[in-house]
Amino acid sequence: MSINDFEVPVHKLRWVCDPAILGIESSAELEAATEPIGQERALSAIDFGANISSEGYNIFVLGPVGSGRTTIARQILQDIAAQRPTPADWCYAYNFRDPRSPVALRLDPGDGRRLADDVDELIEDITQAIENVFDSDEYQEQRDELLREFREERTREMRAFEKKAEEAGFTIGRSPAGLVVAPAPNGEVITPEQYEQMSAEEREELDKRRGELQDELLDLMQELRRREKEARKALRQLDRQTIQFATSHLIDELLKKYARYDAVVEHLRQMKDDLVENVARFRDGEEHTPPFPVPEVFIGTTHTPYDRYRINALVVNEGLEGAPVVFETNPTIDNLTGEIEYQTRMGALTTDFTMIKPGALHRANGGYLILEAEAVLRRPFAWETLKRCLKNREVKIESIQDQVRFISTVSLEPEPIPLDVKVVLIGTSLIYYLLYEYDDEFGKLFKVKADFNTVMDRSEETIQAYARFIAAKCQEEDLPPFSAEAVAKVVEHGVRIASDQEKLTTRFVEVVDLVRESAYWAMRNGNGELVQGEDVQNALEQSIWRSNRVEERLLELIEQGTLLIVTEGKVPGQINGLHVAALGDYTIGMPTRITARSSPGTAGVINIEREVKLSGPIHDKGVLILSGYLHQKYASDQPLSCAASISFEQSYSQVEGDSASCAELLALLSSISGIPLRQDIAVTGSVDQHGTVQAIGEVTRKIEGFFEVCKVKGLTGEQGVVIPAANVRNMMLREEVVSAVEAGEFHVWAVQTVDEALEILTGMPAGEMDATGNYPVGTVHHAVRSRLQQMAKTLREYGRSDTEESKEES
Repeated sequence: MSINDFEVPVHKLRWVCDPAILGIESSAELEAATEPIGQERALSAIDFGANISSEGYNIFVLGPVGSGRTTIARQILQDIAAQRPTPADWCYAYNFRDPRSPVALRLDPGDGRRLADDVDELIEDITQAIENVFDSDEYQEQRDELLREFREERTREMRAFEKKAEEAGFTIGRSPAGLVVAPAPNGEVITPEQYEQMSAEEREELDKRRGELQDELLDLMQELRRREKEARKALRQLDRQTIQFATSHLIDELLKKYARYDAVVEHLRQMKDDLVENVARFRDGEEHTPPFPVPEVFIGTTHTPYDRYRINALVVNEGLEGAPVVFETNPTIDNLTGEIEYQTRMGALTTDFTMIKPGALHRANGGYLILEAEAVLRRPFAWETLKRCLKNREVKIESIQDQVRFISTVSLEPEPIPLDVKVVLIGTSLIYYLLYEYDDEFGKLFKVKADFNTVMDRSEETIQAYARFIAAKCQEEDLPPFSAEAVAKVVEHGVRIASDQEKLTTRFVEVVDLVRESAYWAMRNGNGELVQGEDVQNALEQSIWRSNRVEERLLELIEQGTLLIVTEGKVPGQINGLHVAALGDYTIGMPTRITARSSPGTAGVINIEREVKLSGPIHDKGVLILSGYLHQKYASDQPLSCAASISFEQSYSQVEGDSASCAELLALLSSISGIPLRQDIAVTGSVDQHGTVQAIGEVTRKIEGFFEVCKVKGLTGEQGVVIPAANVRNMMLREEVVSAVEAGEFHVWAVQTVDEALEILTGMPAGEMDATGNYPVGTVHHAVRSRLQQMAKTLREYGRSDTEESKEES
């Protein structure tokens, strides 16, 4: 076959979009796209996961960054959520039985805020009512009457006792120990000297009478204290009745308003009882220590006696149409499950139930919560906390301090809130499969996989969808419309990103970037009313120019001869392979000089990169396949007596991949046979043990990379690239390269086998084995086989010589 038979026709080097198939003059004529494009499988999975109510059917959206996975997922969920009922409000209230555990109250949407506002208003009304009723004349009269009765009775009893004591010659005095009875025969308390002057009988009689009176005084004082206690009790009862009279009707109004909520009714009744039982806290307007089971310094204090009655409206869904869709970008434990805030008061951290803040799970309860998988996994304890909430179907407020606390401290423990949420994790395929493999609970909790594709079939329908997508972006971002030619250029770029002439990329982030940049250059160049095809081309060239500094520097080194790349002539055992290097958003395609050397021996094929640990496992596999090819092709009837080495010259970094194995095999065969290879042709492609050339990646950038090298070295009209035939559909070459091929300045050949590549690079037929197992004279394989036979003979003779010398010495 002639070398021309392998050349790829110009029309297959690049797919060209005909602007006429769009049927428009500009994108302004099109209806903007509103539906996601090219992700039918993923959309169906999200719709299924979002609507199924069974437990465990949470969704993992997997796909590469830029595939629109987050935007599309949010859009679909928002559409579905709009059709679902609005979930309930949740509030926290003071727990009168256990102040450490605030109670959770569930109310209809909007009622949570209304309850909190109503209770705030109730507190204002109660405050005013209590002030008014305790300042009223009626209350003061009743209070004074109770006090007057007690005081009059106490005065009457004391006077009667004093009179009795006086009649007995005694008086009542005060001492540090209280009231005492002292002898005073003549109205004057006797002195110690007078007492000593009395006879023993007189002193005994005096002491006896004094003791009797002292005991009677003690009994009287006990009775008076009992009556005082009864008086205080009567006053408290009066205060209770007064407060109950002043506040009951106010609370009863709320009881009627929220009668359908049993928990709210119970809380209001407890509030009503607490108001009555804690009269003193409202009488003087000061906060007294409540009957907490733990020191108040730890669980918090309130600013007024009424703060304990307020309602913490944790989640309010008033005004929300449908179910919530929450996207939490920083999924820490606190941001997921809520937190209990603290404030410093008098040198101590304090808190109360009004300082409980909701988390994303609270806000998304009854709807959908979107999280980035990597972000959740990076936050300490966030992943385990999320799984625990989903398994238990409740939100319990946790913090990272709870996970690592070494000293037991007292804080609030709010009542957990029942959880009904659909969690949507967004991540890469790698994260999904790692979690599925190593986390036993993952598959039970995330049963729905929404797999976003990076490409879609190219058809007239999808091209029209691309055009509508461009129209939508122009409208959304107030960009000038695109002409039909400009739209066609964007579609062509979508094919280039997909690396397949029959596909279009669905990584619309890159497409949108091109649309924005094209509009920018159009407006900058005075084409602000309509973006033309030349503006899109300019945007592509500018994008490359911003990123290809390293590529230009490498081309300079090649032109200067610092990096040795030969693009003319023939050299045995040397070939130009092709490789790519990704530098952020830009991929460089460059030739690399591959050399092979061979000699008689038994070492086989030595991969120099492997020997110095600069070779990856896939490249090692490719080199081992070369040995299999040599054994299959030339060693069916004799041992392979060859030692060969292969090296990537001037390569100082890791070599990985098998896309150079075809070039390595050609260099090896050239070295063995001594037949030189063309240096103006670069080769890419992997090879199997049968000599079939297999497809590789980044074929477009590899071809363009060698074209750029040939440009700086000087185009001769003979240079080109040999690629696998399977990669023809993957080419989407720049227009400059296509024009050079069309003008005969550059060439692209596609081969299916190593034999075809040999014929292109050597100019000789590869040769086919005949029935006797030999290859025709004048073919590459005959030269290789002959040389291997010669090597085997040389090795046998050398071995025989060594054996004879050993016998003579012995």
